Amino acid sequence: MDTQINAKRLFFASRIALIATAMTFAIRANLIGTLGTEFNIPISDMGIVTGTAFWGFTFSMILGGFLCDYWGMKRLIIIAFTGHILGIVLTLLAKDFWTLFISTLFIGIANGMVEAACNPLVTTLYSNNKTEKLNQFHVWFPGGIVIGGVAAYFIGKAGLHWHYQMSLIFIPVIAYGILFLKQQFPVTERVSSGTSSHEMFKACLKPLFIFMVLCMLFTSATELGTNQWIVKLLENIGVPSILLLVFINGLMALGRSYAGKIESKISSSGMLLFSAIFSMLGLLLLGNSNGYWSFLSAAIFAIGICYFWPTMLGFVSEYLPDSGALGLSIISGTGMLSVSLILPFIGAFYEKSTQNHLIAEQLSGIENNKAIQIAQISAGSDTLMMVAILPAILTISFGILYLKRKSLYLNKI
Repeated sequence: MDTQINAKRLFFASRIALIATAMTFAIRANLIGTLGTEFNIPISDMGIVTGTAFWGFTFSMILGGFLCDYWGMKRLIIIAFTGHILGIVLTLLAKDFWTLFISTLFIGIANGMVEAACNPLVTTLYSNNKTEKLNQFHVWFPGGIVIGGVAAYFIGKAGLHWHYQMSLIFIPVIAYGILFLKQQFPVTERVSSGTSSHEMFKACLKPLFIFMVLCMLFTSATELGTNQWIVKLLENIGVPSILLLVFINGLMALGRSYAGKIESKISSSGMLLFSAIFSMLGLLLLGNSNGYWSFLSAAIFAIGICYFWPTMLGFVSEYLPDSGALGLSIISGTGMLSVSLILPFIGAFYEKSTQNHLIAEQLSGIENNKAIQIAQISAGSDTLMMVAILPAILTISFGILYLKRKSLYLNKI
């Protein structure tokens, strides 16, 4: 590796960029209701706006993954920085559905370019312990959500305008721009190893890779789909739901810090199976919890979703290394595409369930405001139980993967 390359600074800057990405998720999740009310946008349409960040992410992630080997990681970072600045400014100037839609698209593209550049950067800088370092890098996605969520909560409690929440994102964006400035970047691991583009595309068509792509549809929807809606779904359970989001992501950050030790004991496929089981249990419990007991359910859910994203990337990088930056980008891009599809579906499901429960409560003679609150609580529970189907499918899928990997390992002994 070039002696001019400052691996520690590049890794630190990557984490700050991921904090910026995460803060956009946390703050926008907290503002779904606020923006919908201010601009008179129905909750189902707000699901479309929020989903824009994810399919914008998907587009730039896959495009960036393809271009990463040719353009270099630094150019992708420049695009990310520009997109973040434009997205924040346009959100602050937004007036209606379409201006919110466009500003969210810019932020989604920027977020995708961060992942498209930084995931292969981390695996290139630390090629001997990819899963551990990817988990340490992705500590700062939940970490950024904690930072953004806590800030959003206190700004809201202070009665300040939502513009203050969005403006906070400028801080990590400007910071990572400065940290990456004038830094020398390595070439990607695929380029340095001499793997051809043909071999890269061939690796992305292997059955194992396709299986992981399909699984990523469910893992990301379970993690990010739930986290984007959880503030709204649990808003009437007796505790501030934004603090539940912060709590979940705080535990995720803590768990990812110890990913290397856990992986050494149960393998990456074992971690994925463990995650699926606990995610399913956590969602089932969250759908039947209220008050401070919700924090216990949230803890189980956090333990479940904690390792999904970085371990999926680590598994692909470890067992399908020829897929290179494109493989990592396809996996991440598929995850974000999945979330862009699940978000409006969750919104529509919740809205319909609320209406159905509200009719039932009103027919029972309950006072209207109380009926609305009860209907929203019931609809939130129904929605979480519906989402729990996804990790249930993953439990079976990752169970098969774990047994298959274990069988291959035993045959080598």
